[in-house]
Amino acid sequence: MTKINNNQLQNRNFNIVPIMITLLLGGFISLLNETILNVAFPQIMSDLHIGAGTVQWLATGYMLVVGILVPITAFLIHTFTTKQLYNTAIVLFLLGTLSAGFSTAFSILLISRMFQACGTGMLVPIMMNTILMINPPEKHGAALGLGLFVILFAPAIGPTIAGLILSFFNWNGLFFCLIPFALVAIVLGSIYIKNVSTITKPKIDALSIILSTLGFGGIIYGISASESAGLFNSHVLIALGIGLVSIIMFVWRQLGLKQPMLEVRAFKYPMFAIGVLLIMINMMIWFSLNIILPTFMQNSLAVSSVVAGLALLPGGLINGIFSPLAGRMYDKLGARVLLIAGFIFMGIPVTCLAYISIHTSLTLIIALHCVFCLGGAFIMAPAQTNSLKQLPPQNSADGVAIINTSIQIAAALGSSLFIGLLETGQRNYLLKVTNFTDMENRLASLFGMKYSLLVAIGFILVGLLLASFVKSNQSTSTQ
Repeated sequence: MTKINNNQLQNRNFNIVPIMITLLLGGFISLLNETILNVAFPQIMSDLHIGAGTVQWLATGYMLVVGILVPITAFLIHTFTTKQLYNTAIVLFLLGTLSAGFSTAFSILLISRMFQACGTGMLVPIMMNTILMINPPEKHGAALGLGLFVILFAPAIGPTIAGLILSFFNWNGLFFCLIPFALVAIVLGSIYIKNVSTITKPKIDALSIILSTLGFGGIIYGISASESAGLFNSHVLIALGIGLVSIIMFVWRQLGLKQPMLEVRAFKYPMFAIGVLLIMINMMIWFSLNIILPTFMQNSLAVSSVVAGLALLPGGLINGIFSPLAGRMYDKLGARVLLIAGFIFMGIPVTCLAYISIHTSLTLIIALHCVFCLGGAFIMAPAQTNSLKQLPPQNSADGVAIINTSIQIAAALGSSLFIGLLETGQRNYLLKVTNFTDMENRLASLFGMKYSLLVAIGFILVGLLLASFVKSNQSTSTQ
């Protein structure tokens, strides 16, 4: 197979618009699928006669496979052409979607979700790496902003879309509605996707794949399981221990290989390392607040699940609209000012939410959530773009894989940590209550949310401090 030289790649003229549309479509349907099933859990539990602990694996297992596949895809990007990988990923996603739609048993549904997750785990890094390669450096911010729009917006509106579909169909319909879009993505991929990766044919290192699977899988499983079993549960501690040791061994293995599966030396660039930390802090808080807020609205404000889901939609729209705009602003202003502004915009509404009452209007909560999502948009695109521009072109796929793996770990860690804090706050409040009334339960939910948000403020302050050290225009693209 012919090796694509990076300089030749930069000089090639791509028809960027249809390629971008194809990439964004594939990424959107796969990431929409990540959260589209959550609101259908009660219906699935009833139809398949399973409990809450079992049905949760449809989300946990999905996240687990995506987390494992993302770093492996960095190796695959240097082994197979972009078109081969994109079409393979979409076909895996389509097969999983078809199987899930016709599932009548939980085991088949879970396996089908794993196939879908294999497609998603490949599509996200393929999308981001290809966007980086086909666009000129001066447009990286705007282009990656569109990719981040998909990464953040698709999961955010998944529950809202699912709620609308479930008002007409049962949970199987959620999968059937995705099939036409997957077929269109396959056709567009066959026509428009171009081969942009540097094909080096790295030697397959089985030990690296095993260590990567055990490492990232163990940590994501441990974090996800701790939400229900508790952090100090023996199974959780064993999973986290295996994951941590495996990741240490994985990193040591990569440093000793001439052609590593994942180039962990990317962390030797300080601005890349800081950028990854900022992305993780942002995703931990963003992902968690979008779980905590609807829980609070249902438990404390006594609104329906549909209203709680719709209440998050304006913020999701703002995040989606401003992500590409933040990318364009990065191209003109650099990262530091946008990152500082982003954490300030996140910090103000989170602080306000930590001091609301059960009498606070839903309108005010929606407004605060919108400001929060605006801050998140100002962080993600500049942080990711600035981080990737620190790396030589041949390491861009590794940088994308590291960032996307970090996003998956941060989402799992954030949800487990902050939901755990929410439940701890609720328990602490109820321990002081002697007369358990509906009002006391509503106040307990409020106290739990405040408890978790006070910790979130601490993370935001750390992010603000790190953002002040960020430097832009340190690109190594010419190296």
